[in-house]
Amino acid sequence: MAGRGTIGRVIILFILILLLAAGGLLWFDYLGIIESRQYFAPVYKLLGATPRKGISTLPTENGDLDADRIAKRLESIDLRSQELDLKQTELDRKDGEILQKAQELDDRLASVEERERSFNEIIKQTDDRAANINQIALYINGMPPKNAVDNLLAMDDQDVIDILRQVEANAKKDGKTSSVAYWFSLMPAARAAEIQRKMANKPVTIP
Repeated sequence: MAGRGTIGRVIILFILILLLAAGGLLWFDYLGIIESRQYFAPVYKLLGATPRKGISTLPTENGDLDADRIAKRLESIDLRSQELDLKQTELDRKDGEILQKAQELDDRLASVEERERSFNEIIKQTDDRAANINQIALYINGMPPKNAVDNLLAMDDQDVIDILRQVEANAKKDGKTSSVAYWFSLMPAARAAEIQRKMANKPVTIP
């Protein structure tokens, strides 16, 4: 009889241990330390009860914490990418402005160079005409008065005016008397009057 009583106590103790273990598992599950409710789902189902979900302040799975970190990193990367895109857009805009200003400067430089070439060409042409006028004035002044007048009458009025002025300038420089007045006396009156009128209206020599 004593042996039977011992076996009974052992069985009761074993059952108590199982009940305490099950209660401990449920309590740890409630605290969110372990996940064990799926093991007790058949018991709840057998009793016709729905397992109550506990409130846990810890993540249910280790992967949730990693996923949250990855999501935050992806969000940070996305924000950084947007910032870089904005900076690249701003850089592209500034590059466009710089290129536009550089093109404007190139155009202005080309315009200045073209004006300089045109000015130098005008100066060269002016210098060449002045040299030619001076040379003709020397030739005309060395001719007999009748021949000099005949040559002058064959020229345009402006060329005649420039040559006569050059003859007067050369005579003044050499301290001599100019032959221009005498040449006018040998010209037809109408042509002489026209040339003198133009000389009075345009005192500056036209190149």
